[in-house]
Amino acid sequence: MPDTTDGAGEQRILAGRYSIGEFVGQGGMATVYRGTDMKLGRQVAIKVMKADLAGDEQFRSRFRQEAQSASRMAHPTVVRVFDAGDDLIQTADGPKRLPFIVMEYVEGTNLRQLLSEGGLSQSEACRVVDSVLTALEYSHRAGIVHRDIKPANIMITKSGQVKVMDFGIARAVSETSSTLQQTTAILGTAAYFSPEQAKGESIDARTDLYSTSVLLYELLAGDVPFRGDTAVAVAYQHVSERPTPPSDRNPEVTPELDRVVLYGLAKDRSKRFQTASEFRDALRLAASGTMPKLSVQPQDTVLFSGGEEVSESDLALRQLSEGGGAARTQSRPPVMWTWAAILTVGAVIVAVVFWLVTLAPQQFVPDNSREIPDLVEMERADALELLQKQGLFPVTIDETSETIAAGRVISSDPTTGTVLTVGDSITLYISTGPEVAQVPEPDNMSLAEYKQALEDLGLAVGVETSVDDPIAPEGRVLEVSPTPGTELASGESVSVRVSSGKVKVPEVVGHPLEAARSLLDGRGLEITYTADECPAEGNFPVTWQSIVGEQDQGAALEVKYCAA
Repeated sequence: MPDTTDGAGEQRILAGRYSIGEFVGQGGMATVYRGTDMKLGRQVAIKVMKADLAGDEQFRSRFRQEAQSASRMAHPTVVRVFDAGDDLIQTADGPKRLPFIVMEYVEGTNLRQLLSEGGLSQSEACRVVDSVLTALEYSHRAGIVHRDIKPANIMITKSGQVKVMDFGIARAVSETSSTLQQTTAILGTAAYFSPEQAKGESIDARTDLYSTSVLLYELLAGDVPFRGDTAVAVAYQHVSERPTPPSDRNPEVTPELDRVVLYGLAKDRSKRFQTASEFRDALRLAASGTMPKLSVQPQDTVLFSGGEEVSESDLALRQLSEGGGAARTQSRPPVMWTWAAILTVGAVIVAVVFWLVTLAPQQFVPDNSREIPDLVEMERADALELLQKQGLFPVTIDETSETIAAGRVISSDPTTGTVLTVGDSITLYISTGPEVAQVPEPDNMSLAEYKQALEDLGLAVGVETSVDDPIAPEGRVLEVSPTPGTELASGESVSVRVSSGKVKVPEVVGHPLEAARSLLDGRGLEITYTADECPAEGNFPVTWQSIVGEQDQGAALEVKYCAA
C-alpha cells in the first residue's frame, strides 16, 4: 500500500494539488483514499494504481488518455472523473511513479458490499440494473465502452442513487495486458467477461450488455452463472456452455426475467441486446410482469473431433463431403464431349468474369460490409452519428493537434476506405486542440462565433458578463480576459464581456440643459429637445423626459426644458 505521508509525517500532496486523506478501500488494481482538491476546496476520491503497473509506460499513457475521455462524461448515473496523472509515491520498495485518478467522492457503498450483506430484492435488482443501463446508454453514445461492468464498479449512494465508475480503466488495462490471466489478475475476475473478451476478439457496446446480463443474473439468482477454479476455466464456460435460467437457483424469479437474462447472455453478440436502451425497455416490461418479445435462439451443441471443436451442422456437412455421394451409374463420356464441355465452361467463366469486372462489381459487396468514409476534420458528434448509422461501434481517444480544430477527427483506425463488418469497432482520434493556444482577438465576433473560435483551439468560455453599449449589437463580444495573444493551456477558459443590446438613460430632470446634453449624447439615442414653460416656482432648465433607465439601443427620447 502506498505511504500517503512524507518522511516528516506531513500529509502527502499529489500533483501539487490533491491532499490524500484517509484510506477508503483496496481492489485488484488500485487503492482508494478520500482526498481534498485544495484548488477548488472540494472533497474527492483518489484512486492510486498498484505498483506492478508503474513500470509500464504504455499503460500510463493509455491510462491518461482513457481518463481524459471519461472526464468528458457528466451524467447523474456516472461517477465523474476530474483529473488523472502520475506522481512519485512512497511504496514498500521505495518511491515509484504511480498513476492516479481523481474522481467524484460518493457517499455510499458499492454493490459488491451490499451483496455480501444479504443481497437485494427482485424489484431493487431491476432498479439498479435499469440505472446501470442508463449510464451505459450515455457512455455508448459518447463512444466509450466500459469493459468491466461488475458489482465492485457500481456505487449506491445513501439516498439510493446508482452510479457507475471506472470508465476507461479496463480499456487501459486490457490493451496493455497480453493474456487473459494478466488482465483478470488486475481486473479481479473473469465471471463477468463476455465470450468475445474471453476469445480476445474486438470489443464493442454489446460487450457491456453481456456483462450487465451477468450482473442481473447474480442479483436475481444470488450467484454468477459460471464458476471455475481458474480464470481460463470460467472464460471457457462463457464461450461454450449454456447458462441455467436464474429461476433454477431462485424459484421466485419470474419467467419474464428469465427470458431477459438468457437473451442478454447469448454467445453470439448479434443475437443479444444491441443497445442499452433496448435492454432497459425489455427489463422494464419483464419487471412489470409483461413478457418482452424476445426470441432466445438455441445454439449448436458443441462436439469434439480430434481436439477440434465443430458444431453438429458442420459435422454433418463434413461427413457428407467425405462420404463420396451416390455411386457412379454411368461410364466416362466420349472424349469429344469432354472437350466440348471444357470449352463451354471456359467460355461461360470468361464471360462472367468480364461482366463482373466491367459492368456490376458493386452488386457483389456483402450487405453487412461497411466502408469507412473520410472522417478527417469532421465534427465529433457528426462522425459518431454517421458510424452508428452504418452499424459500426466508434470508440474515441483524445489527442492534441496543432492543425485540427478541437472536437474534430484527426484520424481513424482502421483508416479511410477500409471495409468492416456491421458490429465492428473503429477508433476515432479526436483533437483537443494544441497543447498551448493564444487567446484570439474578438474581431467584432458574436458570442457564438467567439465560443467556436475558442473551442477550435481547445479553450472554453468562462465567465460571461453582459454590458450596456450604445453601438455594439446585442451578443457582440466587447472585451476578453486574459487579453488576446495570452498563451493558455488546453482546457483553460477565457472570460468575456458581451453587449447587452441595451443602453442606460440617466435621469436629467432638474439639470441645466447643457449638462443634460452632455449626459445624454453618445448613447445612441434619438433625442428631441422641446422648449417648455418655466414652472411657477424655481428655475429648472430640464422639466421632463419621456424615458429613463435601461432601454433598447436607438430608443427615442423626448426632453422638455425651461425656455425662460
